[in-house]
Amino acid sequence: MLSFSTCWNNARHTEGETMIDEILDLGFDTMELSHGMTITKLPGIRKAYQEGKFRCSGVHNYFPSPVEVMIDAPDAYEFTSHREYDRQRAMEMSLRTLELAAEFNAHYVVMHMGSVPMPSKKWTKPLTRMVKEGRQLDPAYAKAKLKFVQKREKIAPLYYRRAIDALEQLAEKAAELKVPLAVESRSRFEDVPSESEMVLLQEHFKDNPWVGYWHDFGHVQLKHNLGLLNHEQWLEKMAPYLIGCHVHDVYWPERDHRVPLTGEIDFKSLLKHISPEKPFVWELSPTRKSEQIKEALEVWKLAYPETLKV
Repeated sequence: MLSFSTCWNNARHTEGETMIDEILDLGFDTMELSHGMTITKLPGIRKAYQEGKFRCSGVHNYFPSPVEVMIDAPDAYEFTSHREYDRQRAMEMSLRTLELAAEFNAHYVVMHMGSVPMPSKKWTKPLTRMVKEGRQLDPAYAKAKLKFVQKREKIAPLYYRRAIDALEQLAEKAAELKVPLAVESRSRFEDVPSESEMVLLQEHFKDNPWVGYWHDFGHVQLKHNLGLLNHEQWLEKMAPYLIGCHVHDVYWPERDHRVPLTGEIDFKSLLKHISPEKPFVWELSPTRKSEQIKEALEVWKLAYPETLKV
């Protein structure tokens, strides 16, 4: 199932139906309703949906955005936060998102679970800078990466436990509404879950059909570029838990949310690990131009026609 995320043009519109119409003009008739959506756009989105203009593949938490958050900030409230209010607000907004997902007959809700309190500027960003400088084989790089992993593993259990607790509560509502929760692979090693935690999380919920894995091609490629994992091996390992994926490309080493087939990701090798009926959601930066997207879509249709099936 090929779909397109509204994160691409959400900020350019004040009315929901015109936002939907712009995506239809790209050549997509199935869409993921993404985070950052103001509640004022809901009437127009509902109108377009009720008129049969588009199908909803899924919804990305939080949808709509919390009214008190003035920017597109899907991590404004984290399930891992030390602030009880933030955790409670995250739960409230997620339950609301699930209700709206059911209204649009969504096949999933994409979830961010939070993070371990380790500033990115101290950890991920210095590693990324060293890779950009071509220093990934430098002993200093290996030392910094090892220190990062060890530090995170030492303090992470509390935050992982909070994520599990939240999912256990949300899974009850997901089962009631019949909308699975798809826990997303994130781009920063500070985020929860890490890869080892994701495996534990999926095993924890292996008998619960309402919790699964969401593969983000760009996010995983960023970690691949930092030497934290092997992209293809990771995807093959997680395939049994897979609900769907965000599709975007990467310009070496850290520029993600680029148009598919214009960067470094080897989609041909990776897609063989994914059943073609799964949702393939193009999640692109608002800076990407319509013509480039249309051109890439035509190439994609020829290269991967099996992903077009609904």
